[in-house]
Amino acid sequence: MSASAALPLLFLDVDGTLLPYGRTRPPADLEERSAWQHVGNPQLAQVDRAHGPRLLALRCQPVWATAWMADANEVIAPLLGLPSWPVAELPEAPGEDHGDLLHWKTRPLVEAATGRPFVWVDDEITGLDRAWVARHHPGRALLHRDNPVTGLTTADFAVLGSWLRAPAAR
Repeated sequence: MSASAALPLLFLDVDGTLLPYGRTRPPADLEERSAWQHVGNPQLAQVDRAHGPRLLALRCQPVWATAWMADANEVIAPLLGLPSWPVAELPEAPGEDHGDLLHWKTRPLVEAATGRPFVWVDDEITGLDRAWVARHHPGRALLHRDNPVTGLTTADFAVLGSWLRAPAAR
């Protein structure tokens, strides 16, 4: 088993996590502004570039778990200075809110973890998802819900780092 295979997995969402819905910070300079316009998604101006080094410092094997699928490697990773990461195989995202049902990513992510410890960071995780994972996943799991208005914060990274450094996470 390779060293990375022994690390806990980090399943990472994009919308509402790396792309917060509530910030209004404009790009800092003309060069950045041009990059955002080129990509065609004004929400990309909300990406906190400091998240790249923070994510790279976590002791885990990151995996995109987002409706962006492989586009996360084409658009988000370069903005954050990240290498290309594996992408979780997910079904197509449902078109409407199913707030009272199990999240559409829950089952596929547990299957992808294959019993390994994992962290799932998403702004849509509910108690139902946590209960289902507790019943169906034999390894340790942290389902961490971030605030979609702010996206990931320093406090969120502290929680993730603490869980990943815990002896049972290795």
